[in-house]
Amino acid sequence: MTMYLKKTVLACACTCTCAVLSVSAFAAAPMAKTPAPGYFRMMLGAFEVTAVNDGTVDLPVDKLLVGIKPATLNAALAKSFLKIPLETSVNAFVINTGSKLVLIDAGAAGLFGPTLGKFVGNLKAAGYQPEQIDEIYITHMHADHVGGLAADGKPVFPNAVVRAQKQEADYWLSDANMDKNPARADAFKGAMMSLKPYVSAGKFKPFEGNVELVPGISSHAGKGHTPGHATYVVESGGQKLVLIGDLVHVGAVQFDHPAATMSFDSDQKTAAAERKQSFDAAARGRYLVGAAHLQFPGIGHIEKDGKNYKFIPVNYTQMR
Repeated sequence: MTMYLKKTVLACACTCTCAVLSVSAFAAAPMAKTPAPGYFRMMLGAFEVTAVNDGTVDLPVDKLLVGIKPATLNAALAKSFLKIPLETSVNAFVINTGSKLVLIDAGAAGLFGPTLGKFVGNLKAAGYQPEQIDEIYITHMHADHVGGLAADGKPVFPNAVVRAQKQEADYWLSDANMDKNPARADAFKGAMMSLKPYVSAGKFKPFEGNVELVPGISSHAGKGHTPGHATYVVESGGQKLVLIGDLVHVGAVQFDHPAATMSFDSDQKTAAAERKQSFDAAARGRYLVGAAHLQFPGIGHIEKDGKNYKFIPVNYTQMR
């Protein structure tokens, strides 16, 4: 073999070896195991809406859902390629009206387990700081909706006024009610702890009934899931988004079986009726809905599907 051929063969061998080593190096790269920041943004007329995720929590929905047979439940979950326990999103929503920055619910922080509490980090990733929030509207005072309001006894949103339906506040912020419900004492304590910094500062202002809270955002009173569960209607430029809080927990099941309720609904019959009424109105009005526990970002349309319903997630947009 000539010297030229020897050099050529050696060069090829080195190239192949380097290629193999390069492939091996890429294959050995560590897995990141983290998703992109948990926020989704869209326009609603002149308003900017940002869904912010607080994380996910595994729910034993077979033990929580009432009024549905196990075989029907399993079939409904399998239809959506889901299983028990169900990894469930916890979502909150920021509405930028141009003059006000309004937050609907605040996530769980540390009150609902270690897989939640990502709200503030995702809020910052979305370009907002907690100090910029002007108003916070609470759908209800369960831990995964109010836990993020406070940290170490101090308000996480120091410049915000917090609002919720008066009936909700009267129930959860009452020592007498807590004494009557010892099995739920932790839920009462969580609500009290989360709201205390705002109550003490005179920045908690409950409301009654259906009222406009700021131009373009109004409340709608309910009482099925909790005694004062509120939904919020956001309207701008002829477009509408209704944030329905916990009127639905398990979309894969409750759109097909809206009569199925949660064991911790304060009034299961009323909760089922409010859910059906909400679904009917959304299907009829063809407006957007947003929910705390639909798969992130939790925004989409509802359509009638025979006697039941189907959820159509909002289309991704680059906001051109």
